[in-house]
Amino acid sequence: MNDYLIRERQDIILGRLKASGRVLAADLAAEFKVSEDTIRRDLRDLAARGLCERVYGGALPVAPARGTLGHRKSRDAGEKEMLGRMLAAQIEDGMTVFFDASSTNIAAARALPEDRVVTVVTNAPAIATVFDGRESQTVIMIGGMIHPEVGGAIGAKAIAELERFHFDLCLIGACGLDIEAGLTCFHYDDALFKREIALHARRVITAVTADKLETRAPCSVIALEALDGLVTSPGLKPESRAALLQAGVNLIETTHGTAAR
Repeated sequence: MNDYLIRERQDIILGRLKASGRVLAADLAAEFKVSEDTIRRDLRDLAARGLCERVYGGALPVAPARGTLGHRKSRDAGEKEMLGRMLAAQIEDGMTVFFDASSTNIAAARALPEDRVVTVVTNAPAIATVFDGRESQTVIMIGGMIHPEVGGAIGAKAIAELERFHFDLCLIGACGLDIEAGLTCFHYDDALFKREIALHARRVITAVTADKLETRAPCSVIALEALDGLVTSPGLKPESRAALLQAGVNLIETTHGTAAR
């Protein structure tokens, strides 16, 4: 088969991937009347071009494009503001809360009422500055070298400092979320840091924009079973919602602001 027909088939596969959120090699082989080995080569090629993430038996979309924390906070700003309000609603007076470096967590910090009496711990300078001048909220910065893309301290020094804390709530960031892989991120050191903060928290909650659902980044963070709540937007597809509920995920849905099991 010439290169044009191969690329045409791969374009169709990408269309299927975008529409359904997952493709299976066996189904594609039957549809195109080619061998599964041929489809696997297509998926390897697409993965090498950064267009999909290969998984057992098929492929998933890649997690949304990376960028600095400053750039990320401007993408999907309206959706993140809504998710941030839902995260902030989970924070009660007297809590010690960890805000992971995340553009949605910046929105959560902004949404937190200024009279809410909490201790905020964060590894992200951009989040710490949101609380500047708020007398009811004590801010503690986790130190170390700031990763330029993550926007927070994630190295050995930062991990060591976590030993001093026990959090009532951790607002953990994620680059992708998939039922099989759980929460994922792009950087290995960031994944190690996130796993550590989850171990130091009584409850772990994340919020993901619609484009991160059913996507996978290279580094595993935590399984969905370790997550105490997932804040989702009204755009969640019914089949995705059903799959998450079947997996036992506690959905905190922005439509009504209540959790569903």
